[in-house]
Amino acid sequence: MIHVINPATEQRIASYDLHTPAQVGQMLEKASKAQRSWALKPIEERAELLLAIAAVLRRNRAAYARLITREMGKPITEAEAEIEKSAVTCEFYAKTAPVFLADISVASNARDSRVVFDPLGVVLAIMPWNYPFWQFIRFAAPALAVGNGAVLKHANNVPGCALALEQAFKEAGAPDGLVAALLIEASDVAGVLADKRIAAVTLTGSTAVGKLVAAQAGRLMKKQVLELGGSDPFIVLADADVPAAAKAAVKARFSNTGQSCISSKRFIIDASVADQFVEAFCDAVKALKAGDPEDRGTDIGPMARENLRDDIHAQVRKSIQQGARLLLGGKPVAGPGYFYEPTVLDHVGPDMTAATEETFGPVAAIIRAADTEEAIRIANATEFGLGAALWTSDLAAAETLARRIEAGAVFVNGMVASDARLPFGGIKQSGYGRELGEFGIREFTNIKTLWIGPAR
Repeated sequence: MIHVINPATEQRIASYDLHTPAQVGQMLEKASKAQRSWALKPIEERAELLLAIAAVLRRNRAAYARLITREMGKPITEAEAEIEKSAVTCEFYAKTAPVFLADISVASNARDSRVVFDPLGVVLAIMPWNYPFWQFIRFAAPALAVGNGAVLKHANNVPGCALALEQAFKEAGAPDGLVAALLIEASDVAGVLADKRIAAVTLTGSTAVGKLVAAQAGRLMKKQVLELGGSDPFIVLADADVPAAAKAAVKARFSNTGQSCISSKRFIIDASVADQFVEAFCDAVKALKAGDPEDRGTDIGPMARENLRDDIHAQVRKSIQQGARLLLGGKPVAGPGYFYEPTVLDHVGPDMTAATEETFGPVAAIIRAADTEEAIRIANATEFGLGAALWTSDLAAAETLARRIEAGAVFVNGMVASDARLPFGGIKQSGYGRELGEFGIREFTNIKTLWIGPAR
């Protein structure tokens, strides 16, 4: 049995029975059969389904957003934006999939030689709770356009979102079973991944879980895409527009209550402008409104689970003990709900907990760098490599510096964000493979060489 706790009230709001092994087997069999038929459909027909899904998402936006907010605590306006972003992504792939998946002719000694993109089969999607609709849609839209099927194992604090996604695809007209949500325990995932009807796996989650999934998938010789943890640097150089950088930094850190892999977490500021940045940053943080996530004026909601709040508080306390200076926040909010005060730590050393570990919550770590070279060195001194932001007025130098930053994406004079048009993913302990864009749609394809000689 899965019990759902509203993180804003700590009240149980729903309970769900787990699927039995027999039910899981039946769902995998239906998904396999549906996928084989789906793969034979013209790509134009598959694209039409994505447009229908976008329409369903928008039609049910208010209900879906409320479900997200009540299950994991995201402020309601951000939940609504998540649904819209999911719809836009479906429309993007409906338009571009025929282009991205078109055969590529290659000159050779054959009469005709080309590269074609075939589906792999049914993909297991292991998804997190922090963006419960978007994380799945950004995988599923391109995967279905290719001709794959999708079986979703969602985080067990958002089972209602998982079932709503399954129903949304049914409402849009997807073949029965092509998209299925499994309500199972984490301990049951290995058995699903090992099932012969699963061709590949995608995971968005922690690095520790990613290593477990990668090891099993590797033994099974099954394709995998892993989007894991991050400790993204937000670098502000001496010549940056400091007020603009500080304003963007607050959104980059505190959106979704700081519970995002690509939230900026380490703010590496040139010492010559650090005081100016810190003052502007703290003023903006003080203006954030924390409270009921269903209130449209709320900026900061609760953390998704009590243990996550306990973890972030332990990281804050340890960093302070190591010498970091607490400027704002620093403790749980009294009363019901898993709320944590928006927190700013200054004079964080590169070896302190707030700099070396992923802080998954509303905590900003400010690190002062002597100069540009030290800023880049500190930015790269992490096991993670997901995204990075770089702020400078020298755009020519920015391009050179960006290439030195070890990350899957570098945003100059902007906050890191995912965009359906651009590939998304990390390096080092942040994972491998790409989602989104032209590269993402090809991850779960058989990139096949087709060589045709002369007729005999």
